[in-house]
Amino acid sequence: MALGLLLLSLLVGGFTGSPSPSAASQAPDGRSAAPSAPDAPGDPAGSAPAPAPTPDRAEAPVSDRAEAPAPAPAPASAPAPAPGDAGEAAPSSPAAEAPAADGTALAALQSLPVKGRAPKTGYSREQFGPAWADVDRNGCDTRNDVLRRDLADVVLKAGTNGCVVLSGTLHGPYTGEVIAFQRGPGTSTAVQIDHVVSLSDAWQKGAQGLSAGRRAAFGNDPLNLLAVQGSVNQSKSDGDAATWLPPLRSARCPMVARQIAVKARYGLWVTPAERDAMARVLRECPGQGLPAEGGPVDPSPETAAEPTPQAPAPTVQAPAPAPAAPAGGADPSFSSCRKAKAAGYGPYVQGVDPEYAWYRDGDGDGMNCE
Repeated sequence: MALGLLLLSLLVGGFTGSPSPSAASQAPDGRSAAPSAPDAPGDPAGSAPAPAPTPDRAEAPVSDRAEAPAPAPAPASAPAPAPGDAGEAAPSSPAAEAPAADGTALAALQSLPVKGRAPKTGYSREQFGPAWADVDRNGCDTRNDVLRRDLADVVLKAGTNGCVVLSGTLHGPYTGEVIAFQRGPGTSTAVQIDHVVSLSDAWQKGAQGLSAGRRAAFGNDPLNLLAVQGSVNQSKSDGDAATWLPPLRSARCPMVARQIAVKARYGLWVTPAERDAMARVLRECPGQGLPAEGGPVDPSPETAAEPTPQAPAPTVQAPAPAPAAPAGGADPSFSSCRKAKAAGYGPYVQGVDPEYAWYRDGDGDGMNCE
């Protein structure tokens, strides 16, 4: 009996001294583990060597796998920005845009040369000829031509061959305001004639190379002239589209189109900033056309075959007749308008009366000795 118990004890001890294969194949968390190699002699129980690498990991050392960067995730596809979004890169120049439709201001802008400003050295108002000359030889100076064209309810001064505007109403093209015009020393400046492309700007962008006659045509070209509110004309000064735009937003496309037409007609250029400002304005009105060629004064006397006389706008004549010169002779050329008037002579209209050149036109309205 004792011998049997001893044999049973040895058998049980032999089995518990080495783990069974099924037990070794189970990881502590219950997952299957790779079978381990037999313990090396002298190793403590349970300290099995690291499992051999599986075939798919044996191709590269562990250190190489650790250094290789993980593949970057594929970028999410961003939706294309809608036109006008901040993310949309606006072209910096008309040349970067699709060609504009023929006949539009934008197409004409794309044809203008782009350069920097030339020095203002040598500029003066006189470089563009006498102020408000009668370039179309219709007997009226340019200022009164433009006033008759742009004002409503015009009243003309009698004895001036339908030239001199005494009063009228202006619907300001840059502001939309209604301005009452009354000719006189303290009131005439309420309405002024704006050079849409200023003379100074033109001088710095190509007009220096024009002939004196061509510059005089530029200074009196009705395409480049608008009757405007006096204070707005002063604020505009000699600014271009990059530095000044009309306060009335709806007036910006027509003004920019007029500037482009003038610069194209006289071969002037635009600066990069000016071109980009014009393009920004015209992108809001891509179909904006150029202003009509016609006007009350022939703008290009060097190229026109015949001057085009202006048909006067409907007017109301002032009742008072002009004083007649005394009978018995012509004006003997007095030393001053005061003496001429005291003798019964005058007034004299620029381009009509040769005596006009003998006296000073103090208010520059095309008439003296009034």
